[in-house]
Amino acid sequence: MSPDLLTKVILPISLFLIMFGMGLSLKLADFKQVSQSPKAITLGLIGQMLVLPLIAFLLAIILKLPPEIAVGLMIIALAPGGATSNMFTYLSKGDVSLSISLTAIVSVITPFTIPIFAAMSMVFFMENSTQFSLPVIKTIIQLLVITLIPVALGMFVLSRWPNLAAKLENFLKWFSVFFLLLIIVLIVLKNKDNMLNFFAEAGLATLLLNILVLIIGYQMAKLAQLSHAQSVSIGFEVGIQNGTLALLVAGTLIGNEVMMIPAVTYSIIMFFSGSAFGWWISRQKSK
Repeated sequence: MSPDLLTKVILPISLFLIMFGMGLSLKLADFKQVSQSPKAITLGLIGQMLVLPLIAFLLAIILKLPPEIAVGLMIIALAPGGATSNMFTYLSKGDVSLSISLTAIVSVITPFTIPIFAAMSMVFFMENSTQFSLPVIKTIIQLLVITLIPVALGMFVLSRWPNLAAKLENFLKWFSVFFLLLIIVLIVLKNKDNMLNFFAEAGLATLLLNILVLIIGYQMAKLAQLSHAQSVSIGFEVGIQNGTLALLVAGTLIGNEVMMIPAVTYSIIMFFSGSAFGWWISRQKSK
């Protein structure tokens, strides 16, 4: 997973298209969800921006992960939700508008938070290692270019050509899911001899992180007496992260192939754990 065509070209282009597709589904009016459901939005932000990274940090310490694996775990925890969390919310009959609103809001925040906290994680876990570094300001600018600009372009296309935007958005929504799978397949094929080692190093940590935050996010919302649909949305937004962005940060912006491992194992695991979680919450509703 060294810096090559995948990390330098394919990942940035795919993330740009994914964020453009997100913009195609957003109107300025959608952000009114913040004022209409402040409790749900606030709880979702707390879960995703505070609880999720804290759980990842504790797992990295408790499991005594190797330094670069620990940083990689933190990067996936710092990433926003994405089209996959929106898809799981839709399939599980959650509040899709809340899911999209949370994804959009966190996607606006994370270009600023990921570089800062990823750099702090590198200092904490890697200590005096100077082989890899993350220039915070430069990384913020790169993430803004590759995330917020395509979202803004997508929103502009929707405002001017709604019919075209609807067709493109439907295609790009599924493109983002399948392209992430394609990227994972390419990485797996390229590193097939090492995949067992990857899962041995990061599989347990990413599995525990995924399962714990899915359940914690959902239970936080239930304890706050939010509706079932809102609880489903918050569960998936806290529990399903943008694996493509995490791969880009670790592999392209930092250029560390080992830090990509948690994003790879997480991105594989989340499809199975997300499906299992969707089945579990449907059972909870029926009860």
